[in-house]
Amino acid sequence: MKETFTKIVNFIFELSQLKRQVHAGWWKIGVKQPATVAEHVFRASQIGYILAVMEGANPEKVVTMLMIHDNAETRIGDQDKVAARYYSNKEAEKRAFVEQTELLHQAIRQKWQEYFDEYENRTSKEGIVAKDADWLEQAFQAKEYVDSGYKAAQNWIDNVAEAVETESAKKIIAEMKNVEFTDWYKGLKRMTYKKLEK
Repeated sequence: MKETFTKIVNFIFELSQLKRQVHAGWWKIGVKQPATVAEHVFRASQIGYILAVMEGANPEKVVTMLMIHDNAETRIGDQDKVAARYYSNKEAEKRAFVEQTELLHQAIRQKWQEYFDEYENRTSKEGIVAKDADWLEQAFQAKEYVDSGYKAAQNWIDNVAEAVETESAKKIIAEMKNVEFTDWYKGLKRMTYKKLEK
């Protein structure tokens, strides 16, 4: 029994690597400290929940798919699209994911491997929604970079706009293009100074 808990503990420690693993493609446009995979997964999961509700899919299943979809990057790193031109890491990613889940209870392992395959192959409504959420999060990150002066990040937004499948994702990205990433807090600021009386 102790061995089971040791495996779980090691798995949880391994997940912390996602906080250190950056999305490498952003380096190509000069971003010095790109967003991490963990940061990407966090926001993609919430986007996934929203999209799932809008598209009539199971939001909890979509969120689970997104929470685990990049786990293998703890072992194989992040592959950017230029590197993908020369080799595919899909087989390595699947193998790493399978080995990781061997540390977990059989019921978890079986469910997660099923979800991983649905996500990768988009063989279910939830898999399609989850992939759209994954792409949307990257488009939102790109928009933040564009608005911060990294004009080359526009390419990510354009590619995602072409890639998304769901109507909700298409509408969200169309609206996102018209908004600056700092607009959310306009009107929320409360100035605390008091003018001096003359």
